[in-house]
Amino acid sequence: MTTRPELRGTFGAVSTTHWLASAAGMATLEAGGNAFDAAAAAGFVLQVVEPHLNGPGGDVPILVFDATHGRARVICGQGPMPRAATPAAFQALGLSRVPGSGLLPATVPGAFGAWLRLLEEYGTLRLGQVLGHAIGYAADGYPLLPRAAQAIEVLAPLFREEWAESGRTYLVGGAPPGPWSRMRNPALAETYRRILKEAEAAGSRREQQIRAAHRAFYGGFVAEAIDAHMRNTDVLDATGRRHRGLLTGDDMARWEPRTEATVSRRYRGLEVHKPGPWSQGPVFLQQLALLEGFDLAAMGLDSADYLHTITECAKLAYADREAWYGDPDFADVPLTALLDGDYAEGRRRLVGEHAADILRPGSPDGRTPWIPPLDRTEPPNDPSWLGQLYDGLPTVALPVVAATEARGDTCCLTVTDRQGNMVAATPSGGWLKSSPVIPGLGFPLGTRGQMAWLAEGHPNSLAPGKRPRTTLSPTLVLEEGRARLAFGTPGGDQQDQWTLGFFLAHADFGLDLQHAVETLAFHSEHVPSSFTPRTHRPLTVKIESRCPHEVTSDLTRRGHEIESVPDWSLGKVCAVGAEPGDGMVRAAASPRGEQAYAVAR
Repeated sequence: MTTRPELRGTFGAVSTTHWLASAAGMATLEAGGNAFDAAAAAGFVLQVVEPHLNGPGGDVPILVFDATHGRARVICGQGPMPRAATPAAFQALGLSRVPGSGLLPATVPGAFGAWLRLLEEYGTLRLGQVLGHAIGYAADGYPLLPRAAQAIEVLAPLFREEWAESGRTYLVGGAPPGPWSRMRNPALAETYRRILKEAEAAGSRREQQIRAAHRAFYGGFVAEAIDAHMRNTDVLDATGRRHRGLLTGDDMARWEPRTEATVSRRYRGLEVHKPGPWSQGPVFLQQLALLEGFDLAAMGLDSADYLHTITECAKLAYADREAWYGDPDFADVPLTALLDGDYAEGRRRLVGEHAADILRPGSPDGRTPWIPPLDRTEPPNDPSWLGQLYDGLPTVALPVVAATEARGDTCCLTVTDRQGNMVAATPSGGWLKSSPVIPGLGFPLGTRGQMAWLAEGHPNSLAPGKRPRTTLSPTLVLEEGRARLAFGTPGGDQQDQWTLGFFLAHADFGLDLQHAVETLAFHSEHVPSSFTPRTHRPLTVKIESRCPHEVTSDLTRRGHEIESVPDWSLGKVCAVGAEPGDGMVRAAASPRGEQAYAVAR
């Protein structure tokens, strides 16, 4: 039994982490748009209705399959660090790492430009048709999710005392809004409207208008407002001190979103595509390379052997991520060697009967791995919201919540249409917790810079104009030259563990999409988090409590430290697909979080 059916149709399918975004995506398909138009519409809506998890100032990788040309590509919506962002600049401020909040970790906002690039390169509708749904929700209101209301309530003292514009944006009459209350963001609605007005004034052609919208954001009034705020405002951040930002309008004006080749690997006859090593995406492919050598079907889905094997392979792949991944424009990432079958075979021999308790990055091409040492600074306790800023994740930690309860972040959307086009994207960053709202714009900047190391000589070391290695990792799967599957999940570092479980349940065990998203979820916390303060617990495996006792006992015997978390609490996998042969599209959405929804017609 599943909580929902796998949805099937012949017209199109959308699955996102918010039902309003899914509805906007389907409405866009109904209006004559293709999967790319629908994805952009859903992405803009997510910026409004999930402000605690993403916004226009954040980031997004967008995987696309264009059926006309028969190829997969990735639009990189990860903006680079400012030109003034050097290790020396942070060290001059007395910092040993990039803080997880405030203005210092801001990169060029990539999300808005990436959605525009998707429309320009692959879409068919005009910007007004696509952006209208987001404008409507920002202006007229939307039901505020309980997690968003919770975050605003916890941070209300910060918004009143320090981040005044955030207070004007998120507090209602100076008080936190209640869960499910009707929330508006008139400043954001006006920002969208002004961008659209300038776009439509630029000319009648669709492409003209999209380019003009890009100029309004990255070289016009949006960039000017960000530049003025960064130059003239000292903002309290995770350090307990006030700092000005490094991002400038010139940094924004120099940036363009890029369409790049994906990274791919075959698995069980399927061609799996991910973003490059500026994301953590290849770690999914490395896990598949390791798992190819095991008979997972013989082990049985969710057996102790199965869970142990996947966990140990994840540790090895993620250890390589820590040692080797970074922006390939700046670092020589040995990606071909990392995905090589012989390399995987050697690494596979490290998987033993007992849980490994140390990081074991490999030596691709004979290179020596290096991971910078972790900073063990303790978080501040007073005032309480300062401790919240210290943690670079978007979710707030409540004293009344058990330490074993999982926390998530990020959004996800997937779309397919009857022409065979397919999209998977994971928008994130620019969330309300970690950076103050820019006056007059209605949204904060992102804090992705916290993921770069200040220690020099690492592939992910901080450098001007360099993309910090992100955790965002959507997936696209092809079969015989056609799009077969698109999926993703929120979850920071855990994205490529939770989606792996979904994919294996579908590809190795034959479960339909809905059964696959509802399989038992678990993850290792062996590898340091990409977010400040980079916590890790080498032997810990978090697993949903419905896992049978005999399985967890067996895992404990093998050396894993099992932490049981509530059922339906790990991840929110969203997926769309197209099965070969019947011409139908499919969609599924995880019941976890009670807000992800799929639509198919």
